[in-house]
Amino acid sequence: MLIVGLTGNYGTGKSSVLRMFGELGAIVIDADKIVDSLLEDRSVLEKIKEMLGGKVFSEDGRIDRVKVATLIFQERKLRDALEGLLHPLVFQRMEDTLRDVKGEGSIAVIEVPLLFEKGYAWRFDRTITVYAKEETSLRRLEQSGVLRTDALMRMRAQMPIGEKMEKADYVIDNSGSLDQTRSQVAEIYGMLAEDHTVSTKERKTCK
Repeated sequence: MLIVGLTGNYGTGKSSVLRMFGELGAIVIDADKIVDSLLEDRSVLEKIKEMLGGKVFSEDGRIDRVKVATLIFQERKLRDALEGLLHPLVFQRMEDTLRDVKGEGSIAVIEVPLLFEKGYAWRFDRTITVYAKEETSLRRLEQSGVLRTDALMRMRAQMPIGEKMEKADYVIDNSGSLDQTRSQVAEIYGMLAEDHTVSTKERKTCK
């Protein structure tokens, strides 16, 4: 199985690109969705409460994602602590999923927002960065209801997109239309499939 890490910055459209890879036949995993499920786990919530305090919880005991985001993007130490708690659990669930679907000829594309910031590139055979012009990202986020100030705060907390583009094996420009993005996704998927086929043949030859 070829395991591909997909990343980008806030508002670049990583989830849309991930969905396109899924439409082409790739196994797709969204780290954010795994986090969502972890935030329903009582044991995880108790640890977060110890770490961040009760102020990030609503009256019914559910975690308030907006309050958490506001807090951790203002205080780097708290953000690092929360990521240190959640990330190992996220990768464990990813590994469990891949173990269940593992098969010859498969390509798995996994969306990991902090792939390069946290030094996770070693976990993947190939990496892809999704890029979009900052103003395009801001406009899309505002249309979805995100305040520009909040969006900029999150963007500034991440590695500059130019650095991620330099580190990645492939770059997808998501500044244009969906059809333009879909064309790039299809081209890269074809290269990944060819790359995986060649690698598989080489492994069989070495046996």
